[in-house]
Amino acid sequence: MKALEEVRVLDLSRVLAGPYCTMMLADFGADIIKIEPPGVGDDSRAFGPFVGNESAYFMSLNRNKRSIILNFKRQADCDLFKELVKQADVVVENYRPGTMEKFGLGYEVLKEINPGLIYAACSGFGHTGPYRDKPAYDIIVQAMGGIMSITGPENGEPTRVGASVGDVIAGMFTAYGVMTALFYRQRTGQGQKVDVGMLDCQLAILENAIARYVTSGNVPGPLGNRHPSITPFASYTAKDGYIIVGAGNDRLWEKLCNILERPDLIKDPRFDTNLHRTNNAVELGAILNGIFTAKPIGEWIAILEKAGLPCAPINTIDKVVSDPHVAAREMIVEVEHPVAGKLKMPGVPVKMSQTPGGVNRPAPLLGQHTGEILQEMLGWDQNKVNEYLQDKD
Repeated sequence: MKALEEVRVLDLSRVLAGPYCTMMLADFGADIIKIEPPGVGDDSRAFGPFVGNESAYFMSLNRNKRSIILNFKRQADCDLFKELVKQADVVVENYRPGTMEKFGLGYEVLKEINPGLIYAACSGFGHTGPYRDKPAYDIIVQAMGGIMSITGPENGEPTRVGASVGDVIAGMFTAYGVMTALFYRQRTGQGQKVDVGMLDCQLAILENAIARYVTSGNVPGPLGNRHPSITPFASYTAKDGYIIVGAGNDRLWEKLCNILERPDLIKDPRFDTNLHRTNNAVELGAILNGIFTAKPIGEWIAILEKAGLPCAPINTIDKVVSDPHVAAREMIVEVEHPVAGKLKMPGVPVKMSQTPGGVNRPAPLLGQHTGEILQEMLGWDQNKVNEYLQDKD
């Protein structure tokens, strides 16, 4: 039993933000019917890397889903979509605002067909406001949302976060909105529209950057790997690379000083409180770097972990994928694709005792389940399915 079994989602989204949302729902049992245009399908089917002719990018984001072909440039297919909406719980789309209305399939139309429908729209800037019609990519909202201005080396140029957090975080918030709307509908029977803007989501994850600005008037900038208000909480230079150390309170700071055989630092007025350490972080960093360079990362990790101090190596992706804890938590799973064969991808990060999620089927081939879905949802016989599929060739 999965938590979202019997929740049926019509997924019109493509590339990353929307597909990430529906992947999260699919991992917990929702029936995701991925609706794609004929010929090319989701744009990300053409994104590398590839296994043969199949996109590993697409396959990693569209597991546990079924695919059906619809062409919204044809009125007959728009009408067919409306029939599917009658049987659906959720519609997810990440078009630019106004696109669904051009097809005659906006929320105001669909809610008349199915009053209990949850309509989730994930766009660059949301469906209201002066920027609603602007196009957006991940790097656009990372730039406009402020996160690039606080990322990168201290005094360095603004830096994009290495993962597409503009898209991924928006996908997560959209899934959160869908789940919240499903809970409300369970109690009231009422559907609603969920409007998620990627830019809004970037502001929501700025953590203390906005708090620092509104309380001090100082505009935060990039600090490299150190924390703006906790010290030491950064990367330091060991003999063979970088090590992360987080001494997040005075107790851990005292323990760290004793381990490093520098008890004099505990009462040093420059470093005796977290505020003082943060105000003098550059000076303290130089002292700690001078100590950490004496031993390799592995030795420091063993010493610090034995004392209960939070620390870590900075793993490259190959080390993350082969990490024994990652394996124990089933965070790298292998899926058998009908064309690409076996492919490893991230697992499900939320572990639930009664209704665990899982990766149970590979990403679909384009239109793979068209006939199956039309028979199942609309009661079409095989002859009608064949006629429809021939019309798509």
